[in-house]
Amino acid sequence: MQTERGRAGGARVSVDPEVCYGSGECAFRVPSVFTVDGGFGAVIPGREDTGDEPEVRSMAERCPSQAISVDGPQGP
Repeated sequence: MQTERGRAGGARVSVDPEVCYGSGECAFRVPSVFTVDGGFGAVIPGREDTGDEPEVRSMAERCPSQAISVDGPQGP
């Protein structure tokens, strides 16, 4: 399977709804990947394989509740 950047596989991003407290910062800072669903951050369907994008990794590090996870290899 190819991601839109043309790499097979890729790092997957997710938001843990049990940890997220709904600041919405992820959706504000990276609206191409994150949204707010039911008052909590969520990954836009179909954007789960964008964890290798620098702005997604940065948001995971800066998430106020540390609810964003990036699993898999780090991209270039």
